[in-house]
Amino acid sequence: MDMAPRAFRLALAGLIGGALLLTGCAGGSDGNGLARADGSARDRGAPAPDASAPPGAPEAPERLSTFALDVDTASYGYARRSLAEGRLPDPAGVRPEEFVNSFKPDYPRPKDNGFSVTLDGARSDAAGWSLLRVGLATRPSDGERPPARLTFVVDVSGSMGEPGRLDLVKESLGLLADRLRDDDSIALVTFSDDAETRLPMTRVGGHRERIHEVVDGLEVSSSTNVEAGVRTGYDVAVEGHRKGATNRVVLLSDALANTGDTDAAGILERIDQERRAYGITLFGVGVGSEYGDAFMEKLADKGDGHTTYVGTPEQARKVFVDQLPGHVELRARDAKAQVAFDPRTVESFRLVGYENRRVANEDFRDDRVDGGEVGAGHTVTALYAVRLKPGAQGRVATATVRWLDPATRAPHERSGAVETAALTAPIWGDGHDSLQLTAIAAYFADRLRGGTLPGAPALSGLAARAGSLAERAHSASVRELAEAIRQADGLGGSGDPYAG
Repeated sequence: MDMAPRAFRLALAGLIGGALLLTGCAGGSDGNGLARADGSARDRGAPAPDASAPPGAPEAPERLSTFALDVDTASYGYARRSLAEGRLPDPAGVRPEEFVNSFKPDYPRPKDNGFSVTLDGARSDAAGWSLLRVGLATRPSDGERPPARLTFVVDVSGSMGEPGRLDLVKESLGLLADRLRDDDSIALVTFSDDAETRLPMTRVGGHRERIHEVVDGLEVSSSTNVEAGVRTGYDVAVEGHRKGATNRVVLLSDALANTGDTDAAGILERIDQERRAYGITLFGVGVGSEYGDAFMEKLADKGDGHTTYVGTPEQARKVFVDQLPGHVELRARDAKAQVAFDPRTVESFRLVGYENRRVANEDFRDDRVDGGEVGAGHTVTALYAVRLKPGAQGRVATATVRWLDPATRAPHERSGAVETAALTAPIWGDGHDSLQLTAIAAYFADRLRGGTLPGAPALSGLAARAGSLAERAHSASVRELAEAIRQADGLGGSGDPYAG
């Protein structure tokens, strides 16, 4: 991780590399993704009950935004790979929250195993519009975690023979085998036209050499039957399941399914059953210049897990050496966030991204409804474009995060709030480096999807701002972001990337 000078208070890191739809939260919409804080709507019925109010409280105007937490980063990583190869990413695969969450702002960390909640913001360049950032963070790992029981499901189909696919997977697994604790356990399943268990659940201590032998012996075969791989992987994970351990399936693939069930429906049902019955979650690691991003994301979402993308050995090391301990040590299950906007100060608001993670407002405290899984040391950021009422002063929004304890499944909540005074300074002014990085990542995704985020600079200007921030922060991660923006600008990535 590149550390910025203390004055900038940035701790930036790539978590590998996650039309930009500016979604209206579940409130009334003007048809362009804009939700009105007073609850009015042109085409909606009566507002839903205020999910943040105690039972029996009077109904309030609909002013809520509710979503499951997301720490995926695959969309940003795959977009960078595409741009480096001289092609614009498919707009449908650009998920702005994964661009934003590919960087780790220096939010305060809680002392317990819950979340810190930080709200800040600034005035955008669009008249009347400000940016509001909701930041959530968990405590880093202290080395004290339950043992892990990891079932790796490795794609060895013919398409994985391309450089940067199976060779990168083998290097990643080798690195991981040397980093796991003696009391952790590994199983290995491979799949091509069918699936095969190469290594049953095996304790790492005393068997590292055997694990390396199995990994080194992996070779490509024929077609891609993801269904067979996932089915067998979960069979092995269930057989090796241990109560009190972190039980996880890690799928490493280009996700280009062409044999068996290729629409993910049957696979998703199996994943959901095992997640509910045994608490087994799925971590998807994507590879390859051609990558089934949407397919992998659906699998991970259903498996109550997350995805990332690796395209270089450096990225693989970050995932399997630097980041995997945070994925293994859970801080929260089924985590959701709800932001309540005050209609006395807020005219309208837009959430940037999280289209696939939206939750009905009334389901915020329904713990049967899936949320996101968050590990140790993770941060989650949500960015809103907010239009304040002229001259209004006071509370803008209150953000609440709700999660279940990974061991006891007891529910917990924590909240934070922000006032109008925090949103008045200009976004590009001094002292806003961390918020600027969030805005740059969001604006970049906006441009790639042909969106209309208020105050978005042209790509050339955005690249210049990213470059300046990278120099101030001495950050390789931000330099990579600046380069990706310049590449998109050179490919005509402003506005509609596929126009004329």
